[in-house]
Amino acid sequence: MNILDFRGESLSKRFLKQRLPRAAEAHADVERRVADLLAEVQTGGTRAVKDFTKRFDSVELESVRVPASELKRAEDELDPEVRAALIESIARARKVADDQRPADVRTELSSGAHVTTRHLPIERVGLYVPGGLAVYPSTVVMNVVPAQTAGSSSLAIASPPQGNGLPHPTVLATAHILGIDEVWAMGGAQAIGALAFGLDDEEQVAPVDLITGPGNAYVAAAKSLVRSQVGIDAVAGPTEIIILADETADPAFVAADLISQAEHDELAASVLVTDSTGLVDRVRSELAAQVPSAHHRERIDTALSGRQSAIVLVDDLDAGIQVVNGYAGEHVEVHTAEAHAVAGRITNGGAVFVGDWAPVSLGDYCAGSNHVLPTMGTAAHGSGLGVHSFIKVSQVIDYDRSALAEVAEHVEALAASEQLPAHGRAVSIRFEE
Repeated sequence: MNILDFRGESLSKRFLKQRLPRAAEAHADVERRVADLLAEVQTGGTRAVKDFTKRFDSVELESVRVPASELKRAEDELDPEVRAALIESIARARKVADDQRPADVRTELSSGAHVTTRHLPIERVGLYVPGGLAVYPSTVVMNVVPAQTAGSSSLAIASPPQGNGLPHPTVLATAHILGIDEVWAMGGAQAIGALAFGLDDEEQVAPVDLITGPGNAYVAAAKSLVRSQVGIDAVAGPTEIIILADETADPAFVAADLISQAEHDELAASVLVTDSTGLVDRVRSELAAQVPSAHHRERIDTALSGRQSAIVLVDDLDAGIQVVNGYAGEHVEVHTAEAHAVAGRITNGGAVFVGDWAPVSLGDYCAGSNHVLPTMGTAAHGSGLGVHSFIKVSQVIDYDRSALAEVAEHVEALAASEQLPAHGRAVSIRFEE
């Protein structure tokens, strides 16, 4: 891993933005190609989706919709241990999601003057579950559970097909366990287009109101391009972990957690921030020992040696906290003395994992938290997926005559100041004899 020495530096926001390791942004030519693809899906419908699936996934689809019988069969054939793990993951995610559901609030401003803030479910949601280098039934859970808890009434899953024309059976089984019967064998940018625009020819796909879920650079570009027509959760970049550690950290745990994130993708970012040169030496020794025996060691090697990964040396713990907050990472781990107190000072992080016994992989599967999180520094202003992602807020204004009379002069004065006299007239006319 590269070493960046920030000791003695003034860690301004500008400095951190310029110097912290990041994966390269998606190139403009990706967006151009995706824009052309989306236009073809919008005009070509199902045939275009099938053509792009053949081109990019080397799969010829007879039907894009996954039959209900295949969903049931996938669950029936699911490994019992995997099924038990999924059931536990679902139960924990539901418990957290239940506590996230906001209540409507009715505010009384004066007698007869009320504003009610309503939290309404987004009705139809497209849930993207990636394929490719790995299979992600856990992402089905992370997408579906908060959407169901929010009360979304129509959920459609899209996931890339395998050679048999169907998404991975574990993805199908998880959908069936969760009661989802609308699953589409389509991935990549063409899936995002089909969900956003809908299909009304060989296959019938109603357009969705919101698209959520992670994906590759082409999926991210497609989500970015369709967000003028549908809502999206975020434009996700490569996955990332940033670990804040001091001399008390266990180097074997730190190395294992850096490796686990690098396992996702060659562009995955693994960053260690520490004020201990001794820990750096111990972690590097552990990496040298653990990486060669890893199943995906070549992918891990590439990710750990890439520009997006590094060991960052800082003067002290306060400086380390500045770096972590400046990075605003998807996953933050804290391996320090007084870890809970330190974690309380992390204000920019999609999810913060505290101490030796809360690795990121726990959050990936069974913590109860959501693993669809903001990347590429967007945790400074964005949030991970949750019930709130599937909620829209609407206000109901209820005033009686006397309540309007109480503020009528204020409305008229403000309308006049903005040179909108008809606004004021719409109030005054109600009190004319």
